[in-house]
Amino acid sequence: MTDPLLVEWQAMDKEGAFHQGACFCRGRQEATERLMALDLLPLKVSKGRRYRAGDWKWQHKITFFRELATLLQAGMTLSASLRLTAEGHADPGWQALLTQIEQSVSEGIPFSQALADWPVVFPPLYPALIAVGELTGRMDECCLRLAGQQEREQQLQKKVMKALRYPLFVVAVALLVSIGMLVFVLPEFVAIYHSFNAPLPAFTAAIIALSEGLQRYGMLILPLAFGGLAYWRWQSRRLPVWQRNEQRCLLQLPLIGRLYRGGQLSRIFLTLTLTQQAGLTLLQGLQAVEKTLDHLLWREAIVALQQHIAAGNPLYRALAQHELFTPLCYQLIKVGEEAGALDSLLLRLGEWHEASTHELADNLAAALEPLMMIVTGVLVGTLVVAMYLPIFNLGDALG
Repeated sequence: MTDPLLVEWQAMDKEGAFHQGACFCRGRQEATERLMALDLLPLKVSKGRRYRAGDWKWQHKITFFRELATLLQAGMTLSASLRLTAEGHADPGWQALLTQIEQSVSEGIPFSQALADWPVVFPPLYPALIAVGELTGRMDECCLRLAGQQEREQQLQKKVMKALRYPLFVVAVALLVSIGMLVFVLPEFVAIYHSFNAPLPAFTAAIIALSEGLQRYGMLILPLAFGGLAYWRWQSRRLPVWQRNEQRCLLQLPLIGRLYRGGQLSRIFLTLTLTQQAGLTLLQGLQAVEKTLDHLLWREAIVALQQHIAAGNPLYRALAQHELFTPLCYQLIKVGEEAGALDSLLLRLGEWHEASTHELADNLAAALEPLMMIVTGVLVGTLVVAMYLPIFNLGDALG
């Protein structure tokens, strides 16, 4: 179900008791039919908000699986744990979602299948690991591992985005200041220069021409720039070749490319570690990893690894042949496969990439500070020099 609609209802049972709640369905008609199937007389059925993919926060998912693991370890049944978790949740959407999952489990549907019915909320990794917990009887342990892995992944992603936000903000402010000087400040100096009827230096004349161009065509350039950006984003979502080129360019950027690669590799190897510890085969683990990746270039790399392993080849050879994986990946995986300790080497590899990405994110602002100072100094300094350069010739003009 994509973008489910929350419908709130009030009803009365055969004994006259009042009930109220909410459920996800296509509209009020479907909600009414569900209530009547439960022998409830609908009194009021009203549409609520529509929940989109971004409304299901990762913090709520992690909290849900941690609470579920705690209740299962306390000896409660899965159905009772789901019911108690739903009743204690503050968000009405999550209350309705967990209530419907609990109803499915009570009807005999496996918990993993109930999660798989909500792909917009739970990625394929979730039902895959829960299915292992159902088979082994270690549901609580699988829930804890899943919550821990997702929390580490989200924390790393947040740190990377926070590290990139500051440099981009500084550069954006420098550009806005430069544009403001070109459009509002420089024209005042131009009027002064023209009053002396003296020739302007070529550098100043070029900057003045740029200023006049912005004043004349600025209202046209701005929509074109936004339109070009929107077209590029539309094409990158629609055409796979655009997505590949965009992601390859991202990998080539200094510092940012290392952040991007480290974040993706830590996610891949930590997820593989989780699937290995849960008892999935390496091929099943790679299939779960493929469905959790957002970027096409990396998904295609994981598909290539699956094909290589399905043909009976070891994993380290496939890694050695692919450009996205570092030599360290090849070396450690080879040791792990030869020593029969692949899960521990995958964990070490994931933790190493995670730690290096954390360190790079922490040091990114300090590493980019000289570059930002140079860019800001060049932008602002160029305009200041262009504005004050003619003053040195004013003596000749006055004479």
